[in-house]
Amino acid sequence: MDALEITTSDSPDSAVIWLHGLGADGHDFAPIVPELALPASAKIRFVFPHAPSLPVTINGGYVMPAWYDVKSLDLSQEEDAAGIRNSQHRLEALIHRERERGIASTRIVLAGFSQGGAIALHTGLRYDAPLAGVLALSTYLPLPHSLAAETGSANTQIPVFMAHGTADNVIPLDHGAASRDLLQQQGFAVEWHEYSMSHSVCAEEIADIGTWLTRILVI
Repeated sequence: MDALEITTSDSPDSAVIWLHGLGADGHDFAPIVPELALPASAKIRFVFPHAPSLPVTINGGYVMPAWYDVKSLDLSQEEDAAGIRNSQHRLEALIHRERERGIASTRIVLAGFSQGGAIALHTGLRYDAPLAGVLALSTYLPLPHSLAAETGSANTQIPVFMAHGTADNVIPLDHGAASRDLLQQQGFAVEWHEYSMSHSVCAEEIADIGTWLTRILVI
């Protein structure tokens, strides 16, 4: 899968695979890397993959970069399970590529915003080798009813950072909070953050992400 890469060192010992939201591409979150204020000792490869172009139902079938089709903003409606699992396999292939490049699975973080965050959550909690963590921004857990049966035993203790805007008009705060509650009920350690913002990111959130990544991958 085509992807943009940014490294903080010539010899990275960890990786963050960061998935963009609906209609964007891998360049969307690349500018955040220098804003994370990571310590000079950080040796991280940031991988920003580009989603394939798909027709999206809620946008009148318009073809755009998407990790899966969105049939309705009502998350209780039928989800595009086949599309979600296809992107899961794409993300797992990127994890495999990082491991082939010498990065241990325990040094790989899956990250994503909105639709990309949904795929990061879905994949990270089901992966069959231990990961460093999952960073899920302004998003929700897709296919929640299958999680209990499909949870990867290697990642039952995985650190999960979830963040959401209190004025999000695309994926309402209640949807993100419901996913948080479900994960906590199933024993996952979720670090939850709320920010006064819409469906976006803010400076305070970026600072918190930098602190979390430092704790997970550097210190």
